[in-house]
Amino acid sequence: MNSDNMIKMTREPNDPRTELVGLSRDELAEELTRLGEKPFRAKQLWHWIYHQGETDFSLMTTLSKDFRARIAETHKVTRPAVATEQTSTDGTRKWLFRLSDGKEVETVHIPEEDRGAVCVSSQVGCTLACKFCHTGTQPMVRNLTAGEIVGQFMAARDSYGEWPSPSDGSRQLSNIVMMGMGEPLFNYENVAKALTIVMDGDGIALSKRRITLSTSGIVPEIERCGAELGVNLAISLHAVRDDLRDELVPINKKWPIAELLDACRRYPTSSNARRITFEYVMLAGVNDSDADAHELVRLVRGIPAKINLIPFNPWPGTVYECSSNNRIRRFAEIVNDAGYSSPVRTPRGRDIMAACGQLKSASERARKFSDRAETA
Repeated sequence: MNSDNMIKMTREPNDPRTELVGLSRDELAEELTRLGEKPFRAKQLWHWIYHQGETDFSLMTTLSKDFRARIAETHKVTRPAVATEQTSTDGTRKWLFRLSDGKEVETVHIPEEDRGAVCVSSQVGCTLACKFCHTGTQPMVRNLTAGEIVGQFMAARDSYGEWPSPSDGSRQLSNIVMMGMGEPLFNYENVAKALTIVMDGDGIALSKRRITLSTSGIVPEIERCGAELGVNLAISLHAVRDDLRDELVPINKKWPIAELLDACRRYPTSSNARRITFEYVMLAGVNDSDADAHELVRLVRGIPAKINLIPFNPWPGTVYECSSNNRIRRFAEIVNDAGYSSPVRTPRGRDIMAACGQLKSASERARKFSDRAETA
């Protein structure tokens, strides 16, 4: 791994040059054709951008000096700027990335002993207003571009010096989970384009088995996602009755539980080897009874499934509390006894507001406080 060259070009708001990160292979070839270059140059550039992680054209030494000078005048390869970077006591790392228009998103790396998942955002803010999620208190601002989505992962790799792209067995950033800010299936085109870039074997080269897309249940796009991308699917379920899910996950009013589970049964890649993950946040006295556990088992019957139980991560102003450890254990026992794996997710990054459901707002408040302190 190359940790020597850690300085990468970041996106400047008034830079008129065309950004290459986020272009498909065909789009990259079209850009080079406009410059009078042969199509094979696109493969060379792709290798430098996504395998080597290079942002400086002058260091792309397999390209001619003349071409490097010309393309640097009209095009750029950049990353989102790191506004803040925090590391938890448990090793979780969180970045607040500032985009070229000044908008900000958060990205989290959760390390394990021999691997690590990067939690990537798909939108600035969120439209869903899920009641237990801190991000849901943020207004929806805009969708991220494909370049801004893949750029988060590339900037995270910059932080760890994980270039050139290592083999699967030695990656610290081995998995991507589309579980950050926003609903990825409400930005499907850009998410799909970004993940296609990430999965390309000549670049970052992450297997589709190492990518999980989490959705609150945008039913029309679920089957399309499976057919076109073939990535792992996670469903933010969180309730077993429509009346409660209407409250916790308001999109349920449009696509209720029965329709959502039918879409899961049709998901093209689901099998015992690649199960659909159902995420279930444990809220004390709300959705954590024995009856809820038994109904959950009944609902997912016939679906290759894993139930991921998530202890609620508190945030300022929430009305919810986390279920007790005993209650969570009992809930997991019922699900396990029915034959479904039901791991309890260990909270990671709580001390830096990086745990599930905590992203974005705390960073905004911290920045506003810092700004006030500087002007006092």
